[in-house]
Amino acid sequence: QVQLVESGGGLVQPGGSLRLSCAASGSISSFNRMDWYRQAPGKQRESVASIYSTGSTNYADSVKGRFTISRDNAKNTVYLQMNSLKPEDTAVYYCNAVILSTMFTRGYDYWGQGTQVTVSS
Repeated sequence: QVQLVESGGGLVQPGGSLRLSCAASGSISSFNRMDWYRQAPGKQRESVASIYSTGSTNYADSVKGRFTISRDNAKNTVYLQMNSLKPEDTAVYYCNAVILSTMFTRGYDYWGQGTQVTVSS
């Protein structure tokens, strides 16, 4: 049983910053990968950033240089630091946690409820 709770969203002016948090009910070290997705009204959900158990990260081209994904294993929390925000960043941001299947276990894919980010003047 895993629960993910996002927080930190809100209204911010263009060029501003926000830090999103995703708190997990269990140890995040048990996940192979944790991701941030976002979905704007009328658009498909898209991947924004990922962090792997090895510490490696990936970012969508649209956010490279502006967003940073990180984790704090002691707090069972992953973060998304968002700087230089643009109106096109406006979306609901979701946290995702993945456990890959192995020879002996099934895979899992957990989602949080999302947090709204609005970038507007």
